[in-house]
Amino acid sequence: MLLSVLLPAPDVRPASAARPLSRRPRRSLRWVEGVSVWLVMLLLLFVHPLYAEAADEPRPETGASFHFLSADGRWQAPAMVLTTDYRVTVTGLVAQTRLRQEFANTGREWREGVFVFPLPADASVHGLTMVAGERRIVGEIQPREMAQRAYEAARDHGQQAARVDQQRPNLFTTRLANIPPGESVTVELQYQQLVRYQSGEFELRLPTTLTPRYMPGRPASNPSRQWQEGWAVATTEVADAERISPFTVATADVADASHRARVAVTVNAGLPVARVTSPSHALTTTWNGSAVTVTPTEELVTMDRDFVLRWQPVRGAEPAAAVFRETWQGEEYLLAMLVPGLDNGQWLARELVFVIDTSGSMAGESIRQARAALLEGLATLTPDDRFNVIRFDSETRSLFIDSVAASANNLARARRYVMALEADGGTEMAPALDAALGSEGTPGLVRQVVFITDGAVGNEAALFARIRNQLGNSRLFTVGIGSAPNMHFMREAARYGRGTYTAISDLATLAEPLAGLFGKMKAPVLTDLQVQWPGADSGEAVFPRRPGDLFAGEPLLQLAKDKGASGELIVSGRLPDGSQWQQPLDLDQAAPGSGLHRLWARHKVDSLQDQNFDGQVSDAVRREITGIAVRHQLMTPYTSLVAVDKSPARPLEEDLVAESVPTLLPAGSTTGMLRYPATATAAPLLIGLGLTGLMFALAATMLRRRVFQ
Repeated sequence: MLLSVLLPAPDVRPASAARPLSRRPRRSLRWVEGVSVWLVMLLLLFVHPLYAEAADEPRPETGASFHFLSADGRWQAPAMVLTTDYRVTVTGLVAQTRLRQEFANTGREWREGVFVFPLPADASVHGLTMVAGERRIVGEIQPREMAQRAYEAARDHGQQAARVDQQRPNLFTTRLANIPPGESVTVELQYQQLVRYQSGEFELRLPTTLTPRYMPGRPASNPSRQWQEGWAVATTEVADAERISPFTVATADVADASHRARVAVTVNAGLPVARVTSPSHALTTTWNGSAVTVTPTEELVTMDRDFVLRWQPVRGAEPAAAVFRETWQGEEYLLAMLVPGLDNGQWLARELVFVIDTSGSMAGESIRQARAALLEGLATLTPDDRFNVIRFDSETRSLFIDSVAASANNLARARRYVMALEADGGTEMAPALDAALGSEGTPGLVRQVVFITDGAVGNEAALFARIRNQLGNSRLFTVGIGSAPNMHFMREAARYGRGTYTAISDLATLAEPLAGLFGKMKAPVLTDLQVQWPGADSGEAVFPRRPGDLFAGEPLLQLAKDKGASGELIVSGRLPDGSQWQQPLDLDQAAPGSGLHRLWARHKVDSLQDQNFDGQVSDAVRREITGIAVRHQLMTPYTSLVAVDKSPARPLEEDLVAESVPTLLPAGSTTGMLRYPATATAAPLLIGLGLTGLMFALAATMLRRRVFQ
């Protein structure tokens, strides 16, 4: 009955009218049908255990545990549960953070966990403590190769150990060896950073996840079939791609308690605070005199976006100058901040080049933010200005052949062009930089380039070298897009481009930061900056040695070593009209500071690394960086933090399973940015089901042909 419904009625023509079949086709047909039937049976026998294993494996009712599949398709233990705790204390301009990462092994095997995570782009990481049960093991800074050997020896001997490496200034890796089944191990990190001050507002940013980065270049070698830490393989342009490409999963792919963070920030600004806000999270604030403690309203926040905190001093209490001093190991370290008043109402005639990232990582909320940011920039143009729009993904394209006048017709055309932009393809950023910086510009106009991107690239150093070599008389301003932009790229690209940077968290809070950015770009800049410290050797231990241009509302920050306790710091420069500007700062008014020696060491290391964009660091420079880092207990590309428990924990006969802890997909990103492990899908099951379906289709086709014949 079923076949009579599914199949067409048989041909009822007389036998004499039917086309005769030779014996050979009939025999071939029977052979194909027989083979198909046997293949179907074999595939059913293959698929059934996989399906039964997947169906019978107990899973939480929420279905929110992230599991790995072994090569034979069997469910393995769920990935480790990650919980994070940020405790931040801001004193003046310095933020001290204690970051706790707890890894809970919910499986039945001993685990080695590998977790790649972001930190602020200017973080000075200086402390590590591993907590395992009642034991607390304090780590120390060691040369990277030495730390690696110590960690691997402890791991192989069954000892619990932790190691933290710096992959990029804002990207680190935690490794934890020998986590017992059913138990937890915690890593505590200590790091410092400078609070950003712009146009009367302080800002602190705590990154919790990262956007998967594009790895340009050709594969450097054949991909390894062994277990990999990341989803990417080394390329000719990104040799460490595997180490900076953590797997990225959706929030629903991890356990309910995993990838959640507690955050608490105490602000002692040293001046009365009028308002505390966050564009990323709802806040609860508790005031205690002049100090304020801030926590997200939600006790546990999902680690899918940066936590951004801003506070404004009471009107009239904005800092115009500040000096902090610390004495460490017999040497003095100073931090000076000076905010020049440069807003004299002058506007510059400009050539403004907008560069917008339309690659796949920008899909979703990011491209909407980028389009809105570009439209805001177009709105700041005057009839005296010229402009162009450049878009890039796998290719680079310009709206106009060259910059055009900011007429009503050209602006209308640009707005239509921008509104039609969509995100897709790779992030080939180098050709876009060439197109934007390769022109000398229009005589008589200040040339400014606005680079709108999430910065999701792995070859940052090569791009910085390109900016430095091609900048010419342009100024480069970066706009960070999305809930988890690469702020290291934003900050450093703007620094080498003699511009400034900003970040947009969402469309609702877009107007304020962009108004500040484009307001600075219209205002006069202070160029040819000169900083004179008391003492003859002031230029040897001051960072930055060559300050960039200053824009309205921007502070000048200087870190100095052994500069004496008295005298005046003299800052001078030239205004756009050619007149000279000068302002002194009395160092005798310095307030006590903490951790300034590490901040100075961080800048010293950065200045040494600036000399080697091609990655060819000389042995002498490597030794100098390592010596500074070991003395100041600071993480660098050549030093690591390591902590080893001398007592063996894992019996050597027990296997140790390595596991990469994934990061969460940044909020607002599309699912196309998910990067699952190769073993994290039911590939054998799906392939088997697909082949089974094909065999059934082939058998049905043969049967149908036979009926019609």
